Amino acid sequence: MAGKLGSSSRPLRVAIVGAGPSGFYAAGALLQQKEMHVSIDIFDRLPTPYGLVRYGVAPDHQKIKSVTKVYERTVRDSRVRYFGNVGLGEEISRDDLKSHYDQIIYATGAPADKQLEIPGEELKGSFSATEFVAWYNGHPDFVDRDFDLGVESVAIIGVGNVAMDVTRILAKSYAELATTDIADYALEKLRASRVKQIHVVARRGPAQAKFTNPEIKELGDLAEADVIIKAEDLILDAASAAALESDRTAVRNLETLHELAERGATGKPRQIHFHFLRSPVELSGDATVTAMRLEVNELHPTDTGYIACDGVGRFETLDVGLVFRSIGYRSLPIPGVPFYDKWGIIPNEKGRVTATHRGEALPGEYVVGWAKRGPTGVIGTNKPDAGETVALMLEDVAGLLPVTDEKASPRAILALLQERGVAYFSFEDWLKLEAVEDARGQAEGRPRVKLTSEAAMLAAVRADPSRP
Repeated sequence: MAGKLGSSSRPLRVAIVGAGPSGFYAAGALLQQKEMHVSIDIFDRLPTPYGLVRYGVAPDHQKIKSVTKVYERTVRDSRVRYFGNVGLGEEISRDDLKSHYDQIIYATGAPADKQLEIPGEELKGSFSATEFVAWYNGHPDFVDRDFDLGVESVAIIGVGNVAMDVTRILAKSYAELATTDIADYALEKLRASRVKQIHVVARRGPAQAKFTNPEIKELGDLAEADVIIKAEDLILDAASAAALESDRTAVRNLETLHELAERGATGKPRQIHFHFLRSPVELSGDATVTAMRLEVNELHPTDTGYIACDGVGRFETLDVGLVFRSIGYRSLPIPGVPFYDKWGIIPNEKGRVTATHRGEALPGEYVVGWAKRGPTGVIGTNKPDAGETVALMLEDVAGLLPVTDEKASPRAILALLQERGVAYFSFEDWLKLEAVEDARGQAEGRPRVKLTSEAAMLAAVRADPSRP
């Protein structure tokens, strides 16, 4: 070996799979530590970096997107390289990474949604919120989705922040959306939308809602939509009232919900209806959704303190032509990488990947973010999560079997990609694409106008899109 692992002559070689927040926070933690020299390559299946920030954060939440400035500083560090348009299990394999890097971090997120598992879920017009969010954000995999916004009534199942984003985008006026970076095709389709009634369905009560207070407050400020909440739906059971004593977020949410309920309808052309203590039990229609059957629930505390709900055998029906479920997310299996299907995560112990759930740790393999802990927290939650994993990585270096110096050379992975004809997207390529999008946006008074196909992205920065 040219030098001790982690020395200036033989830096610790790390591959990070996934260029979203968790991947960048992991890279940042590795750069900030002082124990050893590191050399980091970040891979992403898409040409563009930033993952959920680009394709998940709502287009009208530009302030949240400013976190990319932190990530940009990370990738501009001379110890870091970016390889976009390189998918694990596609252009490269797990074995490729294991032979070229001393350690691997999986930061692949939780891109799949959970199912309702009710009759009629397969009908046309039944979608996950994930699909809709990715569509209006210009994700290349979702540009061809067809959402019928010619219907007048839509249901959104769930009361987390993603559900509130979907509600807000459906309820906003064209003028409110036209100053954002929403995908052009989505902007035009929403401009022609005939949606008037938006039903938000929550299986538990208002005290258990998972949205943050800014998200629910925003609904009260929409130009063309009123929020309709029945006052009786905000009356709390004893267990929920007791739980509020230690939950300031829930207290603020209840205060906002009461304000919105008191305001009621003011004559705006659209209405957002909240339905608490309701569970969808069936979607119906001839090939396409036309109605959703709901069962009324009641709450009861469990021995663990969790406030659960059960149906009481009373039913209601909503006439809706479009349904979006937002009831949770899960990771997807990666070829060759362990996966715990029950929880929808890569099995791990505090970030060390294990062969099976609670099994033996696999040397040199780690996980961060939603792929590690499940879909919990906000973007900033990924920073301490990544720090926990990186601390274990450093602890493990002494017992590692390093890859050969030849394979550890930064030139080796470049040679492999070039040999395979992989048209990888460098960070310099991304900066060119970003400049193109920003210039298009400036001309229209918008933050940016996104290119939404991989071919268009590659063509925008290369004379020959097939050139690796």
